[in-house]
Amino acid sequence: MSKLWGGRFTKQTDSFTDHFHSSISFDQRMYKQDIEGSIAHAGMLGAQHIIPNADALLIQKTLKEILADIENGTITFDEKAEDIHMNIETILIDRIGEVGKRLHTGRSRNDQVALDIRMYVKEEITDIKQLLANLETVLNNIAKKNIDTIMPGYTHLQRAQPITLAHHVLAYVEMFKRDYDRLNDTYKRTNILPLGSGALAATTYPLDRNMVARELGFDGITLNSLDGVSDRDFCIELLSSLSIIMMHLSRFCEEIILWSSHEFKFVELDDAYSTGSSIMPQKKNPDMAELIRGKTGRVYGYLMGLLTTMKGLPLAYNKDMQEDKEGVFAAIDTLKMCLPVFTAMVDTMTVRKKNMYEATKGGFTNATDAADWLVKQGVAFRDAHSIIGQLVLYCINNNTNLDDLSIEEYKSISPVFNETVYDAITVEKCVDARNVPGGPSKEYITKLIALNDEYLKTLI
Repeated sequence: MSKLWGGRFTKQTDSFTDHFHSSISFDQRMYKQDIEGSIAHAGMLGAQHIIPNADALLIQKTLKEILADIENGTITFDEKAEDIHMNIETILIDRIGEVGKRLHTGRSRNDQVALDIRMYVKEEITDIKQLLANLETVLNNIAKKNIDTIMPGYTHLQRAQPITLAHHVLAYVEMFKRDYDRLNDTYKRTNILPLGSGALAATTYPLDRNMVARELGFDGITLNSLDGVSDRDFCIELLSSLSIIMMHLSRFCEEIILWSSHEFKFVELDDAYSTGSSIMPQKKNPDMAELIRGKTGRVYGYLMGLLTTMKGLPLAYNKDMQEDKEGVFAAIDTLKMCLPVFTAMVDTMTVRKKNMYEATKGGFTNATDAADWLVKQGVAFRDAHSIIGQLVLYCINNNTNLDDLSIEEYKSISPVFNETVYDAITVEKCVDARNVPGGPSKEYITKLIALNDEYLKTLI
């Protein structure tokens, strides 16, 4: 087939060049956005009397028919037409002849592809936000069921202080809230219309770019044509946002992998989200969590790949920028696969509350509270820290813990101690005494869950 751009060429491109140059294998997923953008562009051309209005109407009608045929599976794309834009235009010209050739008036593939990828990203951000909202809802519901589920909190993967599972899970809700906000910010910067930038220097035709922006639901138009065709910041920002979401998922997966091990026994994953071993009949492996953890690196790679592609490009458009789409598409696909699996996995896991509670008994998780008790008796914190450190060493040497020491043993280290210390260092007291904003107390966590319920009502 002859190229729509082939007027100055004297021979056909090599067949391998066609294959190497073509992007239809992956950018065909933007067919809907390409057609919707062309319908809006054609309408504007007619309204501005750049082409006859009758031609604009015929182009729009035919493009809608082409869209229906694509979705019915009756159209096959041609690699020789290079990309989705040229495929659609070629089909249009085949159907209505000379009138179809008028569609490309006042635009370039450079601003056309910039439009398509922005429209595609906008739709995908909306879908991902819904998946995040679903996950946040599930996590908030898990917190409701586990306000009284006491477990160890960790630093350096060492038992540190008693908290609740609700407190722990709600930390991830905060992370995913930030992720949701980042997607909102990314959407805002994506939602600017580049069409009308032309190849790089706009056009001599009296385009009404704001009309097209309104028709396609954009908040505004790009203000510099060079930037309009060469900007892929929104793709990089999206990949950054997706990478951070994957990082949050991966962190939680790491904990679930640990918690489901025989060493922790904090949770048991549902059989639907676990696998077995081909040789060891006793195994129940957290493969879904491991796969999500593993796929995180893949999404990071797409981000670094696009940053590297863009770092040396002079203005304006360069063919290197064709490399933006595969990484963006793959990152979106990966995240949209991971989020529902993760959500269902945590929603169906069994929490072993007794094991979590028993784990708080080891590792001296109430040591800070013992020090705080001393401070409330008038002892300086640094002195209190030293006293409790000596008590912990005594317990280690005598294979016991703070709860089981006699008052005489306490007093042998410091005469300040009295019987009220025992009440202060129960794990229940350790949790509920931290009744400050951000803390694990039942009163505060109950309020936070209610705030999250109200927040979730505002999401899509």
